[in-house]
Amino acid sequence: MNASSKNTTFSDRSGTSRTGLEARLVARPEGLPASGDFAITEVAVPDPAPGQVLVRNLFMSLDPGMLMLIAGESGLPMPRYEVGEVMYGDAIGEVVASADPSLNEGDLVMHRFGWREYAVAQAGLFRRVDRDAYPTPSTYLGFGLVAYVGLMDAAELRSGDTVFVSSAAGATGSMAGQIARLKGAARVIGSAGSRDKVDYLTGKLGFDAAFDYHDGPITDRLREAAPEGIDIYFDNVGGEQLRAAIEVMNPHGRIAVCGALNRQSKAGPDDGPGDLLGVLGKRLTIRGFTVGDHLERAPEFGAQFRTWLREDAIVYDETVIDGLANAPQALLDLMNGVYTGKTVVRLGG
Repeated sequence: MNASSKNTTFSDRSGTSRTGLEARLVARPEGLPASGDFAITEVAVPDPAPGQVLVRNLFMSLDPGMLMLIAGESGLPMPRYEVGEVMYGDAIGEVVASADPSLNEGDLVMHRFGWREYAVAQAGLFRRVDRDAYPTPSTYLGFGLVAYVGLMDAAELRSGDTVFVSSAAGATGSMAGQIARLKGAARVIGSAGSRDKVDYLTGKLGFDAAFDYHDGPITDRLREAAPEGIDIYFDNVGGEQLRAAIEVMNPHGRIAVCGALNRQSKAGPDDGPGDLLGVLGKRLTIRGFTVGDHLERAPEFGAQFRTWLREDAIVYDETVIDGLANAPQALLDLMNGVYTGKTVVRLGG
């Protein structure tokens, strides 16, 4: 997905040739990556060929799943990052030159050509979005739709459910807990990795209960928070938290598998859900999902999300990292639990 492989350069109206930064994976790490596994290089920005557009990226998303693409054996339905190639990911930017009638200069577009300041590709790979929908275009990079389809489609949320969300202070978990409450859950419980994040969940985000997963056996902490059991587990972690959820889950409970932070943070095999006899005995449903299988939900969610924001019914927190050069370290910091909410990188000047 290297969108800047041509040798020609784009000249703006003043006649100045443009260059932009790109991030490449230069080594496949054994275990978690280090700064030396990435290279930030300045390259010439090509002219758009017929049918293409040139986009100046404004923001790009950081996603824990990127570490699995770096490792190369992710098991995810997307290509791994190849050594020597520009990495990819969700981004939003502005069309600065167009050689296709479907997009015009000045259009705001979403696409998958992140990890670079400029992107050139076929116009059909960019999706025009409403510039005025949100106070900042970076909001389009949030994981609210992921949380929404995980709850509504994978977990089949019902009014009165007790919902447990792991990694609940992160980009997806923070949305999942709040959306569950807004869609009728009777009780919402979250796990996080520090006391500050626990306070953030129960204070700012309105979770009914939360616990630090470092504070003793997770099954005990979850039973204390949900003495009547849980009906839904929104799983961002796997490992011990998944095993605890199965132990505490009520009969006919539903598990939506969204992520595997336990594996990602170790860059190695997860220790799995353990003995599945409880799944059998309780007649549980465990369902993995990707948002790409549920894009028909996007208009519905977008309208609902904008209403919630206008009514101050939902909190959307965002951490902004400035500059592509800081993106690799920010990705590692994200995995180490440094941030709450969604993390994005602001690109360019």
